[in-house]
Formats: sequence, C-alpha cells, structure tokens
Amino acid sequence: MFLADNSDITKQIKDLGPWFHNIHLPDGSQTAPDHFLGDFPGFIWDKMKSEIPKNLSGKTVLDIGCNAGYYSLKLAERGAQVTAIDFDTNYLKQAQWVINQHELTGDITLKHQQVYDLVRDEKQYDIVLFLGVFYHLRYPLLALDIISKRTKGILVFQTLSMPGGEAVDTNDDYKIHDRKQMLESGWPKMAFIEKKFNQDPTNWWFANKSCIEAMLRTCGFKTISKPGDELFIFEPDANNPGVNELWNESEYLSATNQDWHNTYLKKIR
Repeated sequence: MFLADNSDITKQIKDLGPWFHNIHLPDGSQTAPDHFLGDFPGFIWDKMKSEIPKNLSGKTVLDIGCNAGYYSLKLAERGAQVTAIDFDTNYLKQAQWVINQHELTGDITLKHQQVYDLVRDEKQYDIVLFLGVFYHLRYPLLALDIISKRTKGILVFQTLSMPGGEAVDTNDDYKIHDRKQMLESGWPKMAFIEKKFNQDPTNWWFANKSCIEAMLRTCGFKTISKPGDELFIFEPDANNPGVNELWNESEYLSATNQDWHNTYLKKIR
C-alpha cells in the first residue's frame, strides 16, 4: 500500500482543516490530536463498540451527520456497507480523504444530505448512527419519526443533554390543570436555546434523559442499553408502534410533503 510521506500527509490534514473528528490514520498521523475534548470521538466509540457486533459482513449502516467519517470508518472496518450523510460539504471532503487513506472506497458511500432528506429513501438499515446531531435540529421530532422508518435493527443515539432527568412514572392522562408535576426534575423536558450555545447558533435543544427516552418511545423505539452517559441503544418496539404509524400519521405525511388526504380517507372509509 502506497502512502504519501508524513510531511505531505500533515500538509493535507492542515489544508482540509479545521477538523472536529480526531481520526488516526494508517501512517500514525492524527487529524486533530489537540482536540479540546481529547481523543474525540474515540472515547465515545470505546463506550459503544462492544454493543455492536464485531462481524458486520452483509450488514448495512446509515451514519447520519457523519462529519469526517470516524464512526463510518469503524463500522466499515468490521465489514459493513455504510451510507454516510452530512449537509456540510467540508466534512464530506474530509470524510472522502479519510476513506481514501484507509482504502475503504468500496465500503462507504458519502451523500450530501440532511436527515430530513431520508424521507425520500425507501431503504432500511441494520444499524443507524445518530450521534451528536439531535440538538442541532430545528425540527427534532420530525427527524426521529423519519429515522424510525429507516431503522430495522438498532439505533445508536448520542446527544448533549440537560443535567438530571432520571425518569419518573407518568400517568396515561392528566387533567388540564394538573401541571405542577412538570416541574419535577424527572419530567420529560427540553431546554430551548434561542441564541447561541458554545458560540454555535445551530444548538437548539437540550433534552433531559427522561425526555430522550420518552420521545423515542413515541417514535416506536424501546431502550435496550445505555452504554455511556448521553449514549443510548434503541431498537424498534414491535409492541409499541410510533404515533406516526397510528393516530398521528396524517400530520407526519403532511409535514413530509406526502399525500395524507388519500391515506386518511382510505382508513376512515
């Protein structure tokens, strides 16, 4: 395998920067060795890697918000066929360069897409990665509903969250004036960021852990493990379809620019 000399690699890394993923390259170089979070996202991968089969031959993966492709690379190395999407073209350039360095061009397909574009994708994936994206979304529940239709195996979910929020038992229904319990720390809730958080205007929402799991349940998922703080593994719950498959289907179809009129009329006839 031919690799450019180290000085050439270092220049290419600099030219493609700045990097948010610190990726370890075959020649020993790293893309962001001085990352302010440390060896990111390597320490997140260390928490989740045992939850994912080591042999992914014949399995399909969807990496939503792939950034420079760290997770895509790890799963492709286990034999998966990976589709990696991101809306940022600079991240996709970085990802393509990283893929070339690891000679995995036949195993990872990059697409310039946002999560909402997946509504036009009929494919389902064995593993869906949704890591570090949720809090950047203006329309978070819509994204989760779309993701539920693309997931046939497991959903690996990570997001920044509000402090606290250990789950509390909630009733199936409440009277209109029964709202004091919403102030309890474990009530499912999200904080809205009107302006910026960490100098980033795309940081919109910080949910507590109770809210994260409650939202995913309404989308038809169940929690199967929590391998780390702010890190969840979900799978479709056959006994609890998402509301977008049931009474709220017409809203989902309308929100995703699909023909809800005929679907709704067929069901009530």
